[in-house]
Amino acid sequence: MSAQGTPSAAGKTAGESKGLAKPTPKGAWTVTFLLFLFMVVNFADKIVVGLAGVPIMTDMKLDAEQFGLLGSSFFFLFSISAIVVGFIVNRVPTRWVLLTLAVIWALAQFPMVGTVSFTTLLICRIVLGAGEGPAFSVAAHAIYKWFPDEKRTLPTAILSQGSAFGVILAVPALNWVIVNHSWHYAFGALGVVGLIWVCAWLTFGKEGPLEDTQAFAANEPQIPYVQLLTSRTFLGCVIATFGAYWALSLGLTWFTPFIVKGLGFSQSQAGFVSILPWVFGATIVILTGWISQVMTARGYTTRISRGVLGSVPLILGGLILAMMPHVSGAGMQIALLVVGSGLCGAIYVVCPPMLGEFTPASQRGAVIAIYGALYTLSGIIAPSVMGTVIQRAGNMLDGYMTGFTINAVVMVGSGVIGLLLLWPNTEKARLTRGAAAQPAGLKGAVSPT
Repeated sequence: MSAQGTPSAAGKTAGESKGLAKPTPKGAWTVTFLLFLFMVVNFADKIVVGLAGVPIMTDMKLDAEQFGLLGSSFFFLFSISAIVVGFIVNRVPTRWVLLTLAVIWALAQFPMVGTVSFTTLLICRIVLGAGEGPAFSVAAHAIYKWFPDEKRTLPTAILSQGSAFGVILAVPALNWVIVNHSWHYAFGALGVVGLIWVCAWLTFGKEGPLEDTQAFAANEPQIPYVQLLTSRTFLGCVIATFGAYWALSLGLTWFTPFIVKGLGFSQSQAGFVSILPWVFGATIVILTGWISQVMTARGYTTRISRGVLGSVPLILGGLILAMMPHVSGAGMQIALLVVGSGLCGAIYVVCPPMLGEFTPASQRGAVIAIYGALYTLSGIIAPSVMGTVIQRAGNMLDGYMTGFTINAVVMVGSGVIGLLLLWPNTEKARLTRGAAAQPAGLKGAVSPT
């Protein structure tokens, strides 16, 4: 980008060469919609423990640290399964991998319908997390088989919004079940919904026609994984999204208990308040996807249209969140929490396309999966940290405020590091040169066949 704020000649991207762009195949948006629903189910499954947090803690006599452990348990195998499945989808069609994941989700919900011990609930959440760990990376890899690079940001934004709509749609429905029946039946309802999606995917789900990863593996140059995973843009994506996911995992686990126990709302009221961050976040994500795609098409480098566009909202969100302990009134605190955490969503839209820019298609599934596995480690840490802080605080509200301040520091720090490291527009050429310079023996040692 030039000093005057317009794209320079050197900063032109593939988006300018519209005449050379591949057309979007027929059926691409149908698959995108199905994968959007896939993520809706995914996040409805995630939110149910946080939404039912107070009834679960009351019925099972759990303290804050135990509930924090329950929230973190979802992520115990999350990262490991994401990496394993990421390498699998380099060789196995994503259609069947997605189907298997959805079946695991559904079956993991049904044990909670009856009387359940804390240990059983913990194990089911660990199994569910193992099934959901690879979800977004596999779905993004599947979508990229339907869209050329310059058209991927908007479908990525739509895919990401499955998370927001999963919460927006599920919270009122599940909260009604919790209030009028039991939190046990909320889990059962999610199992049924998961099986319905499995049937829809079996009927309409297809593999994208733009890429055959087996053919690519045979014909395109491979870049050693050690170079891909130590590239500055990969590290920048991991660190930036780590901070954003810290906020998301707190929202999944602790937002509703904060509304009920910290601010004194009823369970029924909390059900409606709990969707506000996701409504705002959905708006941010869709806007980010659209703006990024327009900027790329107009010739801005992806350093600007993806890297800067994703990092700056994360920094601003952290600064807004840091103001929470210094204002009074539940309304203002909720507003700051909604806006601060909602701005994080921009980074989810831009990072997978940035990784796709410089990663060979036959290696992309694994790279995006490893990226997801690393940034979601904050999901293990954040809920437990919040639980410990609340447990040891002088009073509950002070504990929540300290926990959200820690969240703000993590967001600002990760956003600044992301802003410094995200340079996807120059990464591919640098990595290709580096791979070409490697001795043949070293290439074979670090690049799996």
